[in-house]
Amino acid sequence: MKPQSHFGRSREVVIVEAVRTPIGRGRLDNGYFRDLHPNELLGRALQGVLQRSGLAPEQVENSLTGCVQQIGEQQSNIGRNAWLQAGLPVSTPCATIDSQCGSAQLAVNWGAALICSGVHDVVIGSGIEHMGRSPFSVGFETMEKYGTPWPEELLQRHPITSQGIAADKIARAWGISRNDLDEWAVRSHQLAAQATDSGRFEREILPMAVADGQIATTDQGIRWGQSLETVGALKPAFSPDGLTTAATSSQISDGAAAVLLCSRDKAEDLGLTPRARIYDQLSVGSDPVMMLTGPIPATREILARNKMTINDVDRVEVNEAFASVTEAWRREIQPDMERVNVNGGAMALGHPVGSTGARLITSLLHELERSDKEVGLVTMCCGGGLGTATLIERCN
Repeated sequence: MKPQSHFGRSREVVIVEAVRTPIGRGRLDNGYFRDLHPNELLGRALQGVLQRSGLAPEQVENSLTGCVQQIGEQQSNIGRNAWLQAGLPVSTPCATIDSQCGSAQLAVNWGAALICSGVHDVVIGSGIEHMGRSPFSVGFETMEKYGTPWPEELLQRHPITSQGIAADKIARAWGISRNDLDEWAVRSHQLAAQATDSGRFEREILPMAVADGQIATTDQGIRWGQSLETVGALKPAFSPDGLTTAATSSQISDGAAAVLLCSRDKAEDLGLTPRARIYDQLSVGSDPVMMLTGPIPATREILARNKMTINDVDRVEVNEAFASVTEAWRREIQPDMERVNVNGGAMALGHPVGSTGARLITSLLHELERSDKEVGLVTMCCGGGLGTATLIERCN
């Protein structure tokens, strides 16, 4: 018997439904969602989580959305814009959160905290990123016109660089070889392909009508037959002497996901079935120059304060932002790899940055149910030197 969770000692917070869209390539030439406005993409996830739960939209007391590139089509509180465009009640307040890659995970975590504190009983935590229509280049163009978020005064304290360069720094700091990184990429694609072929993602994915009259039901970035030979032939992506390649980086992608949270009492009052509870959650800061090591202290802290070890966790989703991130985490935490990213990760499935945290929680919930396991952990690195962690436990 595990001890009482550090989180939610007074009010238990449960997940009653979680859904995601298929993940499309973040490209305007052949991406699934190239013709779809980000409002529509997120709106379908919000509608989907409500329809699958059977909950009346009027019962939702707040909707929190993660989004990173809050520019252009994704600016001006996309969480609210998508909610309204989907025809959902104007009385529901909405907010959009930016904590870089951890944005959607924090949307879920903060929604759970609002419920735990007694402020709300029903909250949706979601995420959206359409990297085809709001690419990283838009951010750089904005900086050229309006100024940088990293002025010299900040860089003098912390010489922040790009995430790709940070990924190479991690590889060197931990003595990770190019082959070690390539093996992560091959593993990710092989497991994602196997999971797709066996139908493991079917319950969590909302079929989506997309370009050219297609109905998308699977993730677009998976490469069947990926091998060490093909991955090993790629050149470094971020510096001539670097170790990180396009294959050992997460894919630029489009997608949305939504998680419906309730207090346990409210779920039971509404006739909803609790599927898992938020056992604990936290965020940590880490070195902003190395930037992507946050999952290591986040995992250690959430386990320690709940008097658990990694062996008490049945399934782990550690975001595959870069292979060096996951390999450094593996070396420090020493998990049973048969429990980690068992259906592949962002190197194969894709990483719509503002959405991935909610996607990982959605996938973890369904994997715990599929494998009849109990406890799961999501942990992510985030730009700026942050780490997130969420422990969930299936309800009896």
